[in-house]
Amino acid sequence: MPRKRKLLAQLSALQNSTSFPQIGAVEQLNTTPGADASPKSSKYFVIEKKNSPQLQEDFFNQPCVSLAKSFLGQILVRKLPDGRELWGRIVETEAYLGGEDEASHSKGGKQTQRNAAMFMKPGTLYVYQIYGIYFCMNVSSQGEGAAVLLRSLEPLQGLDAMRELRRASRKAPSRLLKDWQLCNGPSKLCQAFGIDKAFDQRDLTQDDAIWMVPGQDLPGEQDVVTTTRIGIGNTGEWAQKPLRFYLRGNRFVSVVDKKMEREMAARGHSPGS
Repeated sequence: MPRKRKLLAQLSALQNSTSFPQIGAVEQLNTTPGADASPKSSKYFVIEKKNSPQLQEDFFNQPCVSLAKSFLGQILVRKLPDGRELWGRIVETEAYLGGEDEASHSKGGKQTQRNAAMFMKPGTLYVYQIYGIYFCMNVSSQGEGAAVLLRSLEPLQGLDAMRELRRASRKAPSRLLKDWQLCNGPSKLCQAFGIDKAFDQRDLTQDDAIWMVPGQDLPGEQDVVTTTRIGIGNTGEWAQKPLRFYLRGNRFVSVVDKKMEREMAARGHSPGS
């Protein structure tokens, strides 16, 4: 069974529950068929809060670029006030390196009320508003003022709720969104997951409404496209820095760099090889 169909089948068993999945159900997402039923051996696989394999502080405590890559394939979970859970696989990220990074909100090492979360412990959410309407969600990493922007998710569970939230966030009536349109951009994923400024400075290792769990079949280096960030013009050389990362061949990515993918293919880097 293809990876996504298998993961969706496992998640579908959880949709009737309005509480966080029981540990036995979640463990199935992190085991290999025919293998031992115990969780994968990983220092990041910690069964503590909510009786779940939630990603803990030592996972987030990485340098910014390393964390941005490590996020790919991990699963973001959002529990709505009515108990429904939304699950999405992270497929695209951008790294913002702090003081030296001219495209970062913390450039020059300046800490403000708005960007305070970027200076907090790794795993802290930094949510900011753009155009006075939309929100973007980042996660702090190692390094003063460094954080990772979550750009796109592959929806796994709660797609109907995501559509409701996207529809409610838009002013005019619009056509029904396709699966790949739900979370293929930083503001779209915030709309689909009901993320707003109220989530700023929340701790992903402590919060009851949003957290992360380990993904299955995490990508290898050959599956990751490294390219330039989106929408950061007028930042000099930083506009050309290869600080965006996405899963090659994934249809839920917001912007595909065809030139970079052709170069990877020419070097013999085929996906999944």
